Amino acid sequence: MVVTKWRAVAIGFAITAILSLVAGFVPQLAILGGGVAGIIGGWAAGYYANSGRVSGAWNGFLAGSIGALVAVTILVLAGLTISLVELSLGGVFATIGVAFAILLFVLIGAIPATIGGLIGGLSPRTESEDAERPTA
Repeated sequence: MVVTKWRAVAIGFAITAILSLVAGFVPQLAILGGGVAGIIGGWAAGYYANSGRVSGAWNGFLAGSIGALVAVTILVLAGLTISLVELSLGGVFATIGVAFAILLFVLIGAIPATIGGLIGGLSPRTESEDAERPTA
């Protein structure tokens, strides 16, 4: 059974979104940025989910796809704002290309995040026995 742990998804989402935005604004990192951000964010979500491979992959997928959607939205809004300030037709063409960009970035973010979540789910966290036992 797949278990969704929203705290793990939020951690993976934050990592994926931050690394994707950094990759979007730094041209040297743009080629590998989405994939690396997805793998690292997905791994973190799978690791913190601590529920096995399948749940780790599911939490990584959620973190990667939500993080990619937020990063794409921010980057598209930044591009539209710049084109509106400059009064160019780039904003019109950008809105047509938004659908393709969103699909591309979600795939770039979700597929590696699912793989990273699977890897993170393989390495469950070990907690000390004192934390599990209540004190008497």
